[in-house]
Amino acid sequence: MMHCPYCKSPAHAKSSRYMSEQVKERYHQCTNLDCSCTFKTNESITKVITSPPPPETVEEVAPIPVKERQTLGRYGSSFRITH
Repeated sequence: MMHCPYCKSPAHAKSSRYMSEQVKERYHQCTNLDCSCTFKTNESITKVITSPPPPETVEEVAPIPVKERQTLGRYGSSFRITH
């Protein structure tokens, strides 16, 4: 939140737009109805304090082969030869 440059009351941000990847222009309006000053500010990145860690390299593990179910012979053969 910014304060009005004239009356020092809080000012609400009404809209904003990026000027570049690291600079944003923001429009504010004073909340004091007797003042109602409208002004714009620039917000920028000046220094990165902590950067994200590099992505972890994960070793690819070969998937465990799935053993197929053995159903042959469980209930007997349907191709049984009868004489």
